[in-house]
Amino acid sequence: MRGRVIELSSWSLGDIWFCILGLFLVLYVVLDGFDLGIGIISLFARSEQRRDMMMASLGSVWDANETWLVVFAGALFGAFPAVYGIVLHGLYIPIILMLFGLIFRGVAFEFRAHARHKQYWNYCFGGGSLLAASMQGVALGALIGGIPVEEMAFNGTVWHWWSPFAVLTAVGVVFGYMLLGATYLIMKTQGRLQQHARRVAKITAWLTVAISLIVSLWTPMRFDYIAQRWLEWPTLLYLAPLPIAAAGSFLMLLRAIDKGYEHTPFFWSVGIFIFAFIGLVSSFYPFLIPPSVMIANVAASNNTLLFMLAGIGLLIPIMIFYNGFQYRVFQGKIKVDDYGN
Repeated sequence: MRGRVIELSSWSLGDIWFCILGLFLVLYVVLDGFDLGIGIISLFARSEQRRDMMMASLGSVWDANETWLVVFAGALFGAFPAVYGIVLHGLYIPIILMLFGLIFRGVAFEFRAHARHKQYWNYCFGGGSLLAASMQGVALGALIGGIPVEEMAFNGTVWHWWSPFAVLTAVGVVFGYMLLGATYLIMKTQGRLQQHARRVAKITAWLTVAISLIVSLWTPMRFDYIAQRWLEWPTLLYLAPLPIAAAGSFLMLLRAIDKGYEHTPFFWSVGIFIFAFIGLVSSFYPFLIPPSVMIANVAASNNTLLFMLAGIGLLIPIMIFYNGFQYRVFQGKIKVDDYGN
């Protein structure tokens, strides 16, 4: 009886940590997503003053946003160490390029504020943002497409991650981040820059949804079990509200942009991401690495998961409270004078 309890507890803890990792990933994608999106949009800014305004909108939050990526990586290593090793091995090149992009943009953000000639740092900040976002999309596409695993070790080539499907997801992530960035600028700016952000938000919203639809149709064609999950009863009944909710968020986003609302476009764009993420996770659960690595097979020991859960239970509420307090303190419209101070 005792052995059965331990087995059930271990399985349940693996599911709990699967959900916790999902929370960390959503927080990172939403918070650093608009951050990277603004960096990409800055590549097309028509003046240095507009770039200064974009930078000022990020000045108080950009470094804290990236914290969630570190938390996610640390939690993945502790809860599912085998998955951490497989993913790092299989996606080594896109992960390294992503880190280089994040480093470039971080250095450029600090140096640009005090540079006499800013063009070089403009390219570093915007290019680093584009590189990081696109490599995250490539990694997502490679993970969805399936990573070859044999005896809990990566069993593919160094270029296995590169495919037309991964390129498509990379483009989708770039446009999605630009959507988050544009709607955040609508909330934080005014005047011509805000109007420009509205135009960018509308264009990128259509592009993001279009690519998401292609990916959503392409994925079941690659994996039969995903097609069965979405098309067979009764799972269809449970999953059908997700695309409906995402479509509703998209329509409400377009309406909010047309009506001239300032805050709701950002939250509707976040809604699109959240519903899409839940749909993606629902498609692959209980696999961590499709189509072979399952949660129950790679979870850390029961004691390890319990110990980590106790630590996370204390740390995460503090981090979420701090993030919320930070955004509350720095809410409101920004001025160009805010940049570099």
